[in-house]
Amino acid sequence: MAETLFRWCRYALLPLVLIGGASGAASSATAAELLMFEQRGCPFCEAFDREIAPDYPASHAGKLAPLRRIDIHQDRRGGIADLDPAVFTPTFVLVDQGREIGRLTGYPGRRWFYPEIDALIDRLTSGGPVSSAGTGGRSPVH
Repeated sequence: MAETLFRWCRYALLPLVLIGGASGAASSATAAELLMFEQRGCPFCEAFDREIAPDYPASHAGKLAPLRRIDIHQDRRGGIADLDPAVFTPTFVLVDQGREIGRLTGYPGRRWFYPEIDALIDRLTSGGPVSSAGTGGRSPVH
């Protein structure tokens, strides 16, 4: 009797374990991320590396959208077929589930980087409109 019950539990729970594992894998593969298109010798990329990169993973934006660096000479779309190609370095593109939320072309310096990226993150968390790539993802300067 105990063996039958054990066999039943094992087969009854197996689909739940498989579904749970698959959903966990799918969510991590499609999570939001901030793509950074860069190239060697780019002075603005180097400034970002000095001023922002060390603390970015611990920031609010870094927790919601980890940074993924891409050499612009290797890939201008970050492996996303429908993404408009990056042209300048650095270009930061916030993507979620393979869809562009917005972008920031150039590095505006320590003072403006987080306000610009946080505006994109707000679109991500509020479900707001997705910007077209032509806008550059920049908000007006006040």
